[in-house]
Amino acid sequence: MTIKSFLSPQRPFVMFVFFSLGDASEVSGYRGELQTEMAHTASAVCEMQLDGVSEVMGLLQIDVETDVVEDRPGGEDPACSKNVLRKQRNWERQLAAKKNKRKEEKQRRKLNREKESGATGDAPQLSKRVMKAITKERLAEAQSTGLKLCVDLSMTDSMSDKEISRLAGQLRRLYGSNKKAPRPFHVFLTDLQEDSRLYRECLRMNEGFLNYMMDITEESCLDLFPPETVVYLTPDAEEALETVDADKVYVLGGLVDESIQKKLSYSRARDLGILTARLPIDEYMVKKHNPKNFHSKILAINQVFDILLTFCNSSSWREALQVWFPPGKGFVVAPDDSQSLPVSPTQT
Repeated sequence: MTIKSFLSPQRPFVMFVFFSLGDASEVSGYRGELQTEMAHTASAVCEMQLDGVSEVMGLLQIDVETDVVEDRPGGEDPACSKNVLRKQRNWERQLAAKKNKRKEEKQRRKLNREKESGATGDAPQLSKRVMKAITKERLAEAQSTGLKLCVDLSMTDSMSDKEISRLAGQLRRLYGSNKKAPRPFHVFLTDLQEDSRLYRECLRMNEGFLNYMMDITEESCLDLFPPETVVYLTPDAEEALETVDADKVYVLGGLVDESIQKKLSYSRARDLGILTARLPIDEYMVKKHNPKNFHSKILAINQVFDILLTFCNSSSWREALQVWFPPGKGFVVAPDDSQSLPVSPTQT
């Protein structure tokens, strides 16, 4: 009988046994040799495996001491840590500044609402259903006896899609201000075609647009009112608006112009052959210094509308401009303000 064994990294234990048939005593003798050979082979395999594991562990051995950073009392942080801490402090300061700004803006809006409605701390809290009914009643009354204001939407062809979207948002804010006003205007949206981009954008952006309590028409302001009663409000007019007269119809140019085309609303008023007026900004406000030396009298239609609403309720241009004129436009109310311009007695 022949016994052969092979050891290799891939085959740690392979044994071939060749024997010929013989008597049982011969086979039992060889059995002892086979067991001895198997024991030696198993021992060799275990030794090889242990040696391989030792080599692998040696290769993977990591010097832990080099990665441990000792705490040095009084020592300075690395430069990268200083940068991280500085950025974190700057971020925290910016976050705190934004939080304070939001808080101040919220408080300012609250004060404005209280001024407009004359609300006090002792006023009873009404339910939303009651408030909605009161608002609807005020708007319905304004459509019968309120001051009349038109938004001329005939200039949308010269506006981009982005400007159209901004105008739709301004119309929503204008209607929201009118709903909250103690004495709302009777608002007309004129020259608004049902197949126009602005009409579709108003339907898309402004929920319940078709239920707004204002008159939406494709006609122009001159189709609705006599020319002698119409006053077009434009920043390029020479005459300042002194009074808000119940016998007049005031028109705002529905225009958002990011390209700053000059005197579009003024040219529109001239084409219609009607009177023009501007807000009394020059009479009540002065330029303030700012780093960009930026000063502008161009306001969004909802901003002009808020100024008119406040003036009608307070009879003070100074207060109206103080509350609603955007501070980013570079103007402030003059400290040595003279007597306010009068309010027409026909207003009430």
